[in-house]
Amino acid sequence: MPAPHARPTPSTAIDGMIRVRGARENNLRSVDVDVPRDRIVAFTGISGSGKSSLAFGTIFAEAQRRFLESVAPYARRLIAQGSTPHVESITGLPPAVALQQRRGAPSSRSTVGTLTTLSNSTRMLYSRAGTYPPGAERLESDSFSPNTVAGACPRCHGLGTAHEVTEASAVHDPSLSIRDGAITAWPGAWQGKNLRDVTAVLGYDIDRPWRELSREDRDWLLFTEEQPVVEVHPQRDRIAKPYKGRFWSARQFVLHTLADSQSETQRKKVLQFVESGPCTLCGGTGLTQAALAVTFGGKTIAELHALPLTALAEVLRPVAELTDAAPATSRASSGERTEVAVAIAKDLLTRVEVLTGLGLGYLGLDRATPTLSPGEMQRLRIATQLRSGLFGVVYVLDEPSAGLHPADVEPLVEVLDGLRAGGNSVFVVEHDMSIVRQADWIVDVGPGAGASGGTVLYSGPVPGLASVEESVTRRYLQPRPPVDRQPRTASGTLELRDVTRHNLRGLDIDLPLGVLTAITGVSGSGKSSLVGGVLPSVALEHPGIDRVVEVDQKAIGRTPRSNLATYTGLFDAVRAAFAGTDEAKARGWTAGRFSFNVVGGRCEVCQGEGSVSVELLFLPGSWAPCPECHGSRYTAETLEVRWHDATIADVLGMTVEDAASFLASLPVASRALETLRQVGLGYLRLGQPAPELSGGEAQRIKLATELQRARSGHTLYLLDEPTTGLHPADVELLTTQLLRLVDAGNTVVVVEHAMNVVAAADHVIDMGPSGGDEGGRVVAAGTPAEVAAAAGSRTAPYLRAELGR
Repeated sequence: MPAPHARPTPSTAIDGMIRVRGARENNLRSVDVDVPRDRIVAFTGISGSGKSSLAFGTIFAEAQRRFLESVAPYARRLIAQGSTPHVESITGLPPAVALQQRRGAPSSRSTVGTLTTLSNSTRMLYSRAGTYPPGAERLESDSFSPNTVAGACPRCHGLGTAHEVTEASAVHDPSLSIRDGAITAWPGAWQGKNLRDVTAVLGYDIDRPWRELSREDRDWLLFTEEQPVVEVHPQRDRIAKPYKGRFWSARQFVLHTLADSQSETQRKKVLQFVESGPCTLCGGTGLTQAALAVTFGGKTIAELHALPLTALAEVLRPVAELTDAAPATSRASSGERTEVAVAIAKDLLTRVEVLTGLGLGYLGLDRATPTLSPGEMQRLRIATQLRSGLFGVVYVLDEPSAGLHPADVEPLVEVLDGLRAGGNSVFVVEHDMSIVRQADWIVDVGPGAGASGGTVLYSGPVPGLASVEESVTRRYLQPRPPVDRQPRTASGTLELRDVTRHNLRGLDIDLPLGVLTAITGVSGSGKSSLVGGVLPSVALEHPGIDRVVEVDQKAIGRTPRSNLATYTGLFDAVRAAFAGTDEAKARGWTAGRFSFNVVGGRCEVCQGEGSVSVELLFLPGSWAPCPECHGSRYTAETLEVRWHDATIADVLGMTVEDAASFLASLPVASRALETLRQVGLGYLRLGQPAPELSGGEAQRIKLATELQRARSGHTLYLLDEPTTGLHPADVELLTTQLLRLVDAGNTVVVVEHAMNVVAAADHVIDMGPSGGDEGGRVVAAGTPAEVAAAAGSRTAPYLRAELGR
């Protein structure tokens, strides 16, 4: 594909090199490597080979460390700092910016607009160039943000969601009288009796069924803001004297409890008496009425932010292209054709077009960042950097193609070219061979993973890798034989009719059972809505499906206490083996003694985590091995027990590959380890903490856990982009395991962009034709060969190329 800038050929003289000497981060084996500046450099290798340790853990970490050394010590304490990389020296290293795969912060106030800062410009556009109602005062830009005091709706405080007390939520049985407890939202015990007595003194009939009271009386009792105080003459023996009683309406009592109660139990209790939904005052926008009265192009700022970016561009374009703009005046009710409007609209349009060029045109500025995929988040950051205009920087990107359809990869390469053409170096850790082929330089790490990796096999122009026989990557950069396999025959059909969810509108799909089905389509076409949102709820209604298993990329645990060994269940067999030794029996120890989560066998200094946090004041804080157990997690007494001459800590320190032979005599552990090896996870340590695992690794651990179980068939497995973060060699291993599940009589459905997986499927459903409102339809369905020949499918040309290789 044509690049927007002239790119240097590999033979062009290279001005400078970044020279790394003695890198020993993680599994790197004292690596020496020279990497060119001002080029696009691809770091490749199978999962766990050490490429990220070189690109991020060494090169970027050292650049960050050097920058922070120039910061005042006091200010340095306020900056999150990484650890110092294990490397002898790095020369020729410019400043670096890392764009890593990570999800958005779990905040509903963080959106595409705030992440890209585009919402700052739209607020200024409405403030300075919006159309105001006659006589309205001009608002400052902060007044158009739901995250500020000036702009937030007073009822929902800018969240767009409000808790409302309604008659239906406060009165659960209208046939009851107030004396019998009709107003369920009122408190129980003495407080409730007090409110009923006060209500009677106020003149309301508390013995009449609720539904027979007048609408006026019911509304007052439930919603009034008044709090009259009356004298109550109790009829109970214990309280002889009259007292002053205050009335609380049901709404007042519930909202007061939610706002002021110190009891979590009480707050949870009253939540059953509220209805949560879009705020009725602001219509769910989170903005004030004054802000919503201002328009631009006939739309409020909330309506503008809800538009897909492609539609937003069309709203901005007529103003941005004006040639006869008028000077701005402070008295005009509209400034949409002024010089200010043109300047802001032109800047906004340029930035929006960068995002649409990256295949993100289906997103709206109000889309919450927690709902975005890591790939979408990273592309948004890339677009922001492209506009920053920095020069002489090393951009280190972690799989920028993750989650991208092949059609979206092409504009991504153009963006990377733009960063390089701007005088920067672009280092990408990448598995997509279409990007690797277009790099200027390749650094291939391997040959294997974990202890079998950590060596730079080749560093040079891409064509040169073909001569390196040890490289696993090289054969995927070369032409390969055409795909020739016969799709399986379905054992049945799951019929989906009139499916409506997100951008799926009235969709009809026939999903074949007993085969591997790949759901494809560009980003935002509705794939995940179908597989993650619809299939799990309807599949169990089919008589041919007994169980639905969603194998997602969520972490297998949030703390270091959760790891591969505990999640797969193999650690139970290991602990039982240690408890069965003569030494453990003599001491009266059970399997619980060998758990690092239980008091007794674990080290109490680090509470079984193996490391402790060390605060170094002016230097970066870090984690260090526990001074008591030295990282073993256990007490010295526990480690005195050995099984086959190894301690329980030794076993946790083994890789899956090493443990497979060591634990071969334990059937449960052996079966789990074999399936972990089969999905390409042989390099992971058994005790590797869950937070250190990537989403792709977590997903494969879950898949391996499923594979080791006894399979009776008739299970529907749903996987969302399982090849994320996988080298093509690992993808082949994964595909083999998915086909194993199908051979056992199960149905496997994968959302996938990797064409080698799609080509290996029995059935393909291609969604599209585009993203957002332009998607949500089935463009083509059938065997891989049939979809490859379909007209109008954006997947077809890439699938056709994969089938023909």
